[in-house]
Amino acid sequence: MISDILLSCTEPLELTAALDALLDLEAAPALAARLHVFQQRAISGGLDGCAATRLISDFNDRLTEKIIELTAQRHRLPPVAWCWLALGSEGRHEQTFVTDQDNGLIFNATSDQEAAALRELFLPFAQDVNRQLAACGFALCSGQIMAGNPAWCLSLDEWRGRFIDWVRRPDPGALLNASIFFDLRPLYGQLELGERLRTLLLSMTVATPSFQHLMAANALQAEAPLNFRGELAVNEDDEIDLKKYGSRIFVDAARIFALTSGARGVNTVDRLNDAGAAVGLPATEIASLNAAFSQILRLRLGQQMAASVKGEAEGGGLKPAALHDMDRAILREALKQARRLQQRLKLNYLL
Repeated sequence: MISDILLSCTEPLELTAALDALLDLEAAPALAARLHVFQQRAISGGLDGCAATRLISDFNDRLTEKIIELTAQRHRLPPVAWCWLALGSEGRHEQTFVTDQDNGLIFNATSDQEAAALRELFLPFAQDVNRQLAACGFALCSGQIMAGNPAWCLSLDEWRGRFIDWVRRPDPGALLNASIFFDLRPLYGQLELGERLRTLLLSMTVATPSFQHLMAANALQAEAPLNFRGELAVNEDDEIDLKKYGSRIFVDAARIFALTSGARGVNTVDRLNDAGAAVGLPATEIASLNAAFSQILRLRLGQQMAASVKGEAEGGGLKPAALHDMDRAILREALKQARRLQQRLKLNYLL
């Protein structure tokens, strides 16, 4: 079924060729709509959750890179090294159909004065990219975590200063920022700049157990929605927020394990695979966690597609009663894995 969509048909190749051939920003929204339709059809054909979000993210990457490239041609950018950073779910290659922009920009500067001057030159370009992405369906971030915000268009030294503050003097705002910015992935430009930033980040988090402890405590604020009998626990609308009380549990724990062990992966499954053994997870438990995470992503995507067909908001909660018996059982077992993962956090960080 899925092979008929992804391997036998030519549509993925045609879409890739269309992205490569895109020369006009005004044509990008129509191409983005074609990508969205293909992604929905491919995922409805039976992809598992992790593969599905990777498919969405890979095509979104290609479109974003093309938009950055074409937008850069409209601006006179300074002759210094710079890199566009993907953050949050985009950085992790875990985007669903409901996604807004989380991005930043990093550039080389030799002094604070030069950084301020270069920022003024980069900001019109970054803001233009944000607008072009919004026109293609990537909503502007309500929290303004975008490269077009002066706060996130920074030199390497300025980014270094932000990260040092967040790790060594953490507060609730710093922990929130860490959950977005510490999932960074260099996307376009001088990728080595972004990699240098990731190396710096890992060197700090590995050496700061107090920060690891605070991140673990913060990750335990959202508990798996199961009652004392291990059955699904719904809210007053008979729903479960599978992002906040499902996939986020795996994402947060995997991030903490990676930042503790120094694993360079950003994707949640990669982080569990790379850092799991270092934090005491047996291989069988890692495999179970990965499978549970993928099932939750699959159910989230299914809920979003069902809402889209009905003309409803795609980011709402999932009603377990609307699932068939097998999917309800799968959801329950996946959330039990989430609860075990949180128990591992409590054990490892003495919480």
